[in-house]
Amino acid sequence: MSERFDLIVLGAGSGGLSAAQHAARLGARVALFDPDALGGTCVNRGCVPKKAMWYAAQIADMHRLGAEIGFESVPMRLDWARFRRLRDQYIAGIRQRYAMRLDMAGIRVVPESARVLANDTVVSASGWQASAPHIVVATGARPRRLEIPGFELGMLSDDIFELEAAPQHLAVVGGGYVAVEFACVMHALGCKVDLLVRDRLLAGFDHEVAEDLAAKMQERGIRLVRNVQVRAARGKPGSITLEAGEDAVYGLYDAVLWAVGRVPNSTGFGLQELGVICNQDGHVCVDAFQNTHVSGIYAVGDVTDRKALTPVAVAAGRALSDRLIGGHADAKFDDSVIPSVVFSEPPMGAVGLTEQEARARYGDAISVHRGRYTPLLMMVAGRTEQNVVKLVCVGEDARVVGIHVLGAGSDELLQGFAVALQKGLYWRDLKAAIAIHPTAAEELLLLH
Repeated sequence: MSERFDLIVLGAGSGGLSAAQHAARLGARVALFDPDALGGTCVNRGCVPKKAMWYAAQIADMHRLGAEIGFESVPMRLDWARFRRLRDQYIAGIRQRYAMRLDMAGIRVVPESARVLANDTVVSASGWQASAPHIVVATGARPRRLEIPGFELGMLSDDIFELEAAPQHLAVVGGGYVAVEFACVMHALGCKVDLLVRDRLLAGFDHEVAEDLAAKMQERGIRLVRNVQVRAARGKPGSITLEAGEDAVYGLYDAVLWAVGRVPNSTGFGLQELGVICNQDGHVCVDAFQNTHVSGIYAVGDVTDRKALTPVAVAAGRALSDRLIGGHADAKFDDSVIPSVVFSEPPMGAVGLTEQEARARYGDAISVHRGRYTPLLMMVAGRTEQNVVKLVCVGEDARVVGIHVLGAGSDELLQGFAVALQKGLYWRDLKAAIAIHPTAAEELLLLH
């Protein structure tokens, strides 16, 4: 016999927790399955610990800048063990708060994996069955592994949070979010870093701004090597070389970080057997309402082909519960305007269309406004490095369809502009607004 629920959720990451908690608030009886720690990748092996390390890197950078503007320079070294302990304590607290909220909401949490037997039934690893008219798949994704000799010599992004000290010389293989962020963080924390990129850096971002970031990373001392396809790793932990095409060899490295993408957790628990369709990369195919091709089964978050961002998963889970439990038949989340930030050094943010996407969609109807400026603090320190702001507009009325920023403060300033863009932002609105001076944000109002 199966215990009956209104909603079953597989996965206790951002999307699964959002769907489960909102459904419970709407009165549903919910069962939540996950053998891993509450919070999923974001809390335990992603956004949260990464951002903590980024803050540590920011402090290290500001210490160096402080010496340049006149503060007494004293040796400053990160106590890695203390930092890691404080970071992990904070994350443990998040998990505890999740557990408390789930219990207060009456959600049945099953700390086991589950297999989907039918479009209304699942069974846990220990054999306990549950049924519901709606099953939400929110099983996330995992770091991609390469089938090359010596791959096991390197780390995945999950492993970097287990480091007990910074390696002296680190190779980062990849050109996406994870690769760029950790290359910058580890360099700021004292590592010598080589970033080995197969093709372009940050392919999904505006090409011009991404290249500006690449230049800044190199100016700061990160060695960026392009057109590298690593075919093997040789040696032993602490003494690793990387082999690429045409007999190219890189190293020796104390450590290697493989940051070559992520793989959706969509196999091994019954989806394909029921007819749920996945794309060639393994992502569960969903429509705008998170429906799969099988009635009664839905998917949210990184297991789908939507943008792999925590707020996207949260919005999708909440909208889905509004539709399934709240009775809002048309509920879906708006994915037309999704802001995102790369926590590099300096950070880079974007919302809306890149210049390349806008030209492909609107042709000659677009106009591009660019600006470069040196922040006041950098000028006081005698530095000349410049931040970048860029607007992409379309039509005679210059509707803003893309905003791209690179430089200190980009991560915080972008949110308000993203809201404005989503509501309908025009060039004239920016020109009519009163700036806050002196700030990074005002540079978007001063473009010509």
